[in-house]
Amino acid sequence: MSSTKGGEFLIKETEAKDIFIPEEWNEEQQMIAQSCHDFLAANVWDKLDRIDTQEEGLMPELLNKAGELGLLGISVPEEYGGFGKDFTTSMLATEILGAGHSFAVAISAHTGIGTLPILYYGNAEQKKKYIPKLASGEWKAAYCLTEPSSGSDANSGKTKAVLTPDGKHYLLNGQKMWITNGGFADIYTVFAKIDNDDNLSAFIVEKSFGGISLNPEEHKMGIKGSSTRQVFFNDCKVPVENLLSDRQNGFKIAVNILNLGRIKLAGAAIGGSKVTNTKSIQYANERQQFGRSISKYGAIRYKLAEQAILIYASESAIYRASQNIEDATKALIAGGMDEAKAKLKGVEQFAVEAAIVKVHGSEVLDYVVDEGVQIYGGMGYSAEAPMDRAYRDARINRIFEGTNEINRMLTVDMMLKRAMKGELDLMGPAQKVAAELMGIPEMSSTEKTLFSEEKKYIANFKKAVLMVAGSAVQKLMQQLAKEQEVLMNIADMIIETYVAESLQLRVEKLVALKGEDACKAQLDIMRVYLNDASDKIHKSGKEAINSYSEGDEQRVMLVGLKRFTKVDPINTTAARRTISEKLIAENKYCF
Repeated sequence: MSSTKGGEFLIKETEAKDIFIPEEWNEEQQMIAQSCHDFLAANVWDKLDRIDTQEEGLMPELLNKAGELGLLGISVPEEYGGFGKDFTTSMLATEILGAGHSFAVAISAHTGIGTLPILYYGNAEQKKKYIPKLASGEWKAAYCLTEPSSGSDANSGKTKAVLTPDGKHYLLNGQKMWITNGGFADIYTVFAKIDNDDNLSAFIVEKSFGGISLNPEEHKMGIKGSSTRQVFFNDCKVPVENLLSDRQNGFKIAVNILNLGRIKLAGAAIGGSKVTNTKSIQYANERQQFGRSISKYGAIRYKLAEQAILIYASESAIYRASQNIEDATKALIAGGMDEAKAKLKGVEQFAVEAAIVKVHGSEVLDYVVDEGVQIYGGMGYSAEAPMDRAYRDARINRIFEGTNEINRMLTVDMMLKRAMKGELDLMGPAQKVAAELMGIPEMSSTEKTLFSEEKKYIANFKKAVLMVAGSAVQKLMQQLAKEQEVLMNIADMIIETYVAESLQLRVEKLVALKGEDACKAQLDIMRVYLNDASDKIHKSGKEAINSYSEGDEQRVMLVGLKRFTKVDPINTTAARRTISEKLIAENKYCF
């Protein structure tokens, strides 16, 4: 077990043997995945139209059925009626159920932001009272953070809690919006400020407390079947024992639960992407034009292959990060930390990676559904075919759990803050790269092995990030926080580097397990992704450098950037053909 710290990937070489890859799922995990898939096939996919019309009682009924099968309690400890499975297993369930459109949103909200604040922050009495009923589905959960004037800036919420004169209740007053599961939830985790506190506190609020009213269901672009309502609290009487965690700890709860929500969202997005790629392949094989199926044409093959390349790369990063979280959690428990605290700390440690995969996974899904519509052609635009719903439902994921813009800026911000605290030595490696720029490039004399070139590319991508981020920090100092375009450029460089490395390590580990001959398509996926990542990193780096430097300094950095993003030419057309041929032959996403 490696003791990697969050964000450390940028300055430390990771070994393939130290990461988890999805090809290593054990039999029990595969059975859980199969039961999630069977649940969707039996209960959800043939009811999507009924779900989207919000047929009265249907979504709660589906959550009840999921509860009976234990799907609401996969990561809930056995003492509270759950299965007590580890983080990667719960991620796998999230991924498979992620293909369930609006149902995926409802179950994710219930099991994630609905249940976990109580599980991780509740005291013994609170957990005993609420968690078993949430795990069984008897009670449904929602999470009330966003307000009309506080979205990304969550701590500016205006909902107030005031202690009653007898000191037994808090009176809750305020308005929350975009509340998923709001229409049928029995339990709300509500964020409010007590008196004139600077920071939010959190409360467990039962619908039965009274003083709660709901606006009608919101009409949305997609995920039409998920209940989204405004929730109003008017002198809602909350017993003092329902304060969750400590006073003013609400913002911390919100941030940590969002970290978890981000990586879970990435998993769900990849689940949706895989099903969409499969449908695209099947339609391309069935659809005949000019006397042959459209899967025979290069333009279509490109799209199918590119969908699969992006899915496989994103999945590699998601499960690498998931296992890192699991390993960190186990290490903290072994060190004597309380299990619930350790789970939070584990996720907090890898908050950078959670933000990275959230951005990447949601943008992969958007690409996959967009090309899915295109492959279906006219039928892609028809509500009779599946791509219409897939396209609309995908769009929210770049907004959910913090917009992708916020997550990009957080990625850089968290890295730099850790460096300032001395938790991450970024300045040392950045100075080394700056010195290297002034020296003569070394000629590589090492013997070439199967992955030696790719490892060199990735080491150079990291140098490109360190060079641009290091010079931006020096040049812009306190102003950097306001230079959002530069932050976005640096974030894009970091994201591509992390995903490229995760993919390379996965393929390396897979080759060690199965042999090179069995992994030809995966090697092609890796080579194409790294080729394209080098272009993206170069473009983002160039935009950043050109925006804050000039003259000789600018020229030196641009030359350095070119050196650090140089990769040997490959025939990406031939590689994509190999990948698409495998997909077309198997008639499904098969990696």
